[in-house]
Amino acid sequence: MFGLVTGLAILLVFCLICVCFFEFINGFHDTANAVATVIYTKSLHPTTAVIWSGFLNFLGVITGGMLSYKGFQILINSFNEGVFTEGIGVATSIIKLLPVNDMLDTGVMVSISVILAALITSIVWNLGTWYFGIPCSSSHTLIGSLIGASMGFSFAYFDGFSKVNTEKAQEIFLSLLLSPVFGFSMALLLMIILKRLLGRAHLIFQSPKDGSTPPKWIRGILITTCSLVSFFHGSNDGQKGVSLALLVLICFLPGTYALNHTKNIQEVGKIMAEIKPVLTKFDASTLSSEQIGTYQTTLKVVTEMETVLQKPNIEPRDKYTMRKDISVLRKQLDIIIKDKILPLNADETKLLKTDIKLLKPYVEFAPFWIVLLISVSLGVGTMVGWKRIVVTIGERIGKEHLTSAQGACAEIVAAMTIGLATNFKLPVSTTHVLSSGVAGTMVAKGGLRNLRVKTVRNIALAWVLTLPVCISGAAFLFYVFKALLVK
Repeated sequence: MFGLVTGLAILLVFCLICVCFFEFINGFHDTANAVATVIYTKSLHPTTAVIWSGFLNFLGVITGGMLSYKGFQILINSFNEGVFTEGIGVATSIIKLLPVNDMLDTGVMVSISVILAALITSIVWNLGTWYFGIPCSSSHTLIGSLIGASMGFSFAYFDGFSKVNTEKAQEIFLSLLLSPVFGFSMALLLMIILKRLLGRAHLIFQSPKDGSTPPKWIRGILITTCSLVSFFHGSNDGQKGVSLALLVLICFLPGTYALNHTKNIQEVGKIMAEIKPVLTKFDASTLSSEQIGTYQTTLKVVTEMETVLQKPNIEPRDKYTMRKDISVLRKQLDIIIKDKILPLNADETKLLKTDIKLLKPYVEFAPFWIVLLISVSLGVGTMVGWKRIVVTIGERIGKEHLTSAQGACAEIVAAMTIGLATNFKLPVSTTHVLSSGVAGTMVAKGGLRNLRVKTVRNIALAWVLTLPVCISGAAFLFYVFKALLVK
């Protein structure tokens, strides 16, 4: 199977099943936040809401994945920037948390140990918080687990934590830290503005009575924003599953999936032919030792890539080498442009920026069958096990029943936040944004005393504990799997 020996093939299938199971859990754990408002405001019947949300999550993952393919380049090029123009940008951000190249250098079984440690930790923590009905971020869980597994790997095979991508981790931590603050404050502000405009006595500020539905206009807003949150959740959180599956494929089958097998590798040679003349504009007398080092690294990588491309038959190992070199080259060229290491004119700068973009699809991609697999897992998961989290969002954050105004404010903020985060290729927590948004609306209506202290405390505790627990748990499990698998 896949050209692997039986044992490795079984491990590959098991890892892919774990990835799908993680996304399945993510579906009923995180997406429940999106449907809670429309269910508790009686805007949609629970069954209808869950099925609709599941379909839109499926569509969100599919859409993000499909935008990575040539057939959609016209659509992509019609925008300068936008929510849907980055394809699998969030997925590639997640992958960068792990030292993939170093993992591959160390061996397949070591890579498997890293991946299994992250997956098992994520699944266990997500299931535990779901069982107790605590809205907890799957993003937090996964990122903490990946960092923990990366730390365990780095400490075992390198000098301390030198292989942990602290820069990318800090960037992601910041987005996860700020998202609930933004959700709380913006939902609170929207609620206050709405009360000023319509008056406190308006129907939308009242708890729905038995059998009654909200006014058509606010119901339309609730259904629309719930739909957007579900779609954006798929396009953001779904990509986390895509990244995990791609990691599995790269580690097990680097010869096939180290580079985008749908693209002609020889086309890279044309890009090298454009880059190399620009690199001749080098004047060491004007540069620091660090800048000279950057230039020398760039030149070395270009030479190495040219050597590989000149071979009549490019072996799987060569493809893996090319993946590393392309990743390094893109980073180094970016530094050269930003730090003005070379005296480039406007045309040369534009050329290098274009070449950086042209190299991107060779290392940042996902097979369509993976995108489809994750889409189905997330969509089906949304339709199962949602009730525990929905009850917490609808009944237990505040001391009163969720009103249609509160639901609309929380959903509007959540849709905006997740959509923008996807645009900037940042993983963000749907759970934190929406639950904090609901909390903000409760405070806007009745002050801090309107919050249920126990529920807020549990959510805050999960928010605080998720990262340290998942980091330490994944690091520990890495050593367990390493002891079992690495001979």
